[in-house]
Amino acid sequence: MTVIRVDSAAGRLRFDGMDMACTLGRSGVCAADRKQEGDGCTPAGSWPVRGVLLRPGRVEANGIGLPWRWVREGDGWSDDPADPAYNRPVHLPRAFSAESLLRDDDAYDVIVVLGHNDAPPVPGRGSAIFFHLSEGRPTAGCIAVDKHDMLKLLPMLAPGDIMEIA
Repeated sequence: MTVIRVDSAAGRLRFDGMDMACTLGRSGVCAADRKQEGDGCTPAGSWPVRGVLLRPGRVEANGIGLPWRWVREGDGWSDDPADPAYNRPVHLPRAFSAESLLRDDDAYDVIVVLGHNDAPPVPGRGSAIFFHLSEGRPTAGCIAVDKHDMLKLLPMLAPGDIMEIA
């Protein structure tokens, strides 16, 4: 197990000798037990790295050691606390609110799914906390890095790794 360390005060992500700038939630970092859906806060804590979602035609799937798959049309992630599938992948459209994983920007060309609030999900305690590509602005609660840095880091990740946000 390797730890990806996020120093929120410095805006830095460190992993296996690498040190890179990262972007966090627009509302900063909060204690995980205070995280609420839509608050723009990145939850502090240690979160397992679950797997990777990749956008076809935007990145290559070279050397990835984590479970991964291509994002497909209709892929979404439930962000509606009333949804029985809250904080889970879903197919769009659906009756409940969900975020599309095929965005107009490049942020979700690479999505590393983190195990925040997923075992089991507690409705309203935050959904879709991902490690993804930076768009040069704060996230909605995720952790983001430049594409170049992500592509360097991605093949180094392995099952059992965790992201520690402090």
